[in-house]
Amino acid sequence: SPRAHAPGCGAGARLPRRCPAPKKPVMASFRLSIACIALFVAPCTNPQSPQSAPAAPRPENAKVQPFVIAANPLAAQAGMEVLERGGNAIDAAIAVQAMLSLVEPQSSGMGGGTIMQHLDGKTGQLVVYDGREVAPAQASREMFMGNDGKPLGFREAVVSGRATGVPGAVAALALAHREHGKLPWSSLFDASIRTAEEGFIISPRLGRFLPQPYPQLDQPDARRYFSRPDGTRMTTGDRLRNPDYAAFLRRLAKDGPDALYRGSTAARIVARTREGPLAGTMTMADLAAYKPVKRTPLCAPYRAYRVCAPPPPSSGVGMLALLGLLERTDIATRGPNDPQAWFLFAEASRLMYADRDTYVGDADFVKVPVAGMIEPAARTTMSPGTISSIGTLVSRPSRMTRQEDFTIAWSFAIAL
Repeated sequence: SPRAHAPGCGAGARLPRRCPAPKKPVMASFRLSIACIALFVAPCTNPQSPQSAPAAPRPENAKVQPFVIAANPLAAQAGMEVLERGGNAIDAAIAVQAMLSLVEPQSSGMGGGTIMQHLDGKTGQLVVYDGREVAPAQASREMFMGNDGKPLGFREAVVSGRATGVPGAVAALALAHREHGKLPWSSLFDASIRTAEEGFIISPRLGRFLPQPYPQLDQPDARRYFSRPDGTRMTTGDRLRNPDYAAFLRRLAKDGPDALYRGSTAARIVARTREGPLAGTMTMADLAAYKPVKRTPLCAPYRAYRVCAPPPPSSGVGMLALLGLLERTDIATRGPNDPQAWFLFAEASRLMYADRDTYVGDADFVKVPVAGMIEPAARTTMSPGTISSIGTLVSRPSRMTRQEDFTIAWSFAIAL
């Protein structure tokens, strides 16, 4: 969902710490709160045991060509430049994120949060770096209630300081870099600095966002940033420059995470979140105290593969649950142009999202029935009637109602 354009602004902060045949290993990452970044494909191992299936031997003369997948070509190019200079996947991910913050600010930001899943190709160790935003220490259960005792409207609340979490992306990236980075931190922002100063052409994706009635775009800083000299809104094909962001990246390259979590930038974030009638409670101490968390990935079988994804507060458990549902359909026999395949995917997704929205939260504060949603041993012991009812629900030609979604999803979770 769109985020406010001021540094650190964004909805969704967590409270208060986080708003028979052998299986072929594979690694897959669910979409992160920042951007999907796929920097390499490598075998996924059980994070608590050595890899069970050895990789096939590679011919001595074979050469693996590095590649980067990102949500914007400029970001992918920034990552490739780092790899070509001898950097590794972590180095490239930092360069990619720095660029995405510039060219896709509606979706991603160095002032927001991230969850990164990393596989060490040498040791086979799989780890998740949780850099999600956290709520300020003074956040309360009543912070989104109005004076009349009723919940605030979304459009009113989402642009307020109360909807702003303490940003975690920079801290998580810095931790990953300290543990796995190869090139100097200071050398990973050159492409983004250059692009911010010279400007970039607004992409069709950002261009489609700009005319939409999102409340974030009504904020003075966003209107000013996305306006032409004559006051009209920019659109696809226009050149957009951001020298202030370039200046921040220079400080970040030189000073590390302190450029965001301490000093003048931190002070401006706090001041911005305390503006307006719905002021937030973030303090400089909240920013200085932020710590990313290392977590163990969730892994579950899917047909001939073992798929791993980040645990809560990520929605990776939802993706694994979705695969478990689809495994009980005939979607594998259908091609990408088969309407029935897309129907099966859509209906299984409806069930998955019902469970996700009901059960998935911050596991530090709520009990998330992860095992019940993805545990293969539990799935294989379901009664034939339960399996049949799920398969019928997903495969039937008529659409499910919202009530059915939740009722069947609940029954499915209990059965597991």
